Amino acid sequence: MNMSKRIITCATLIIALFTTSSVFAQGGGMRGDTAAMRQAMEARLAKMKTDLNLTQVQADSIKAITMEFSAKRRAIFMDPANQGMSREDRMAKMQPLTDAMNARIQAVLGADLYKKYQDWQEANRPQRPGGGNK
Repeated sequence: MNMSKRIITCATLIIALFTTSSVFAQGGGMRGDTAAMRQAMEARLAKMKTDLNLTQVQADSIKAITMEFSAKRRAIFMDPANQGMSREDRMAKMQPLTDAMNARIQAVLGADLYKKYQDWQEANRPQRPGGGNK
C-alpha cells in the first residue's frame, strides 16, 4: 500500500509539472504568461469540482494548496543549485513536498473523496505529444 501511495504521489507531481509545461508550450514560449496558466488551472479545477461534486470550500482549498505547492516545486526546479541534478534526484528532493500536499488535500476531502480525487487525477492527466507521458 505504501508503494501505491508513492506512485500516486509521483503521478500527482508529474501531472502538476506537465500541466505547467503544457501551459508554457501553449503560450508560445512566454514563460511569464501567468494569465494563461491561471486560466488553465481554473478550467482544470472547475472540471474537478463538477466531476467530483466538490463543495466550493473544498474546491477553494484544493486551489490554495495546489498554488502553494506549485510555487515550492517551481522554486526547486529553478534553483541554480539543482540545475545539475538528474531528474530522479530532483523528484526525490520534491517528494516531501508532494507528500505534504497530498496530506493536506486528504485532510480537506476525507479518505473516500480523496481516493476519488486520486482516480480523477490519473484519468485526467494531461497527455504529452509524442508519447512522452510515461
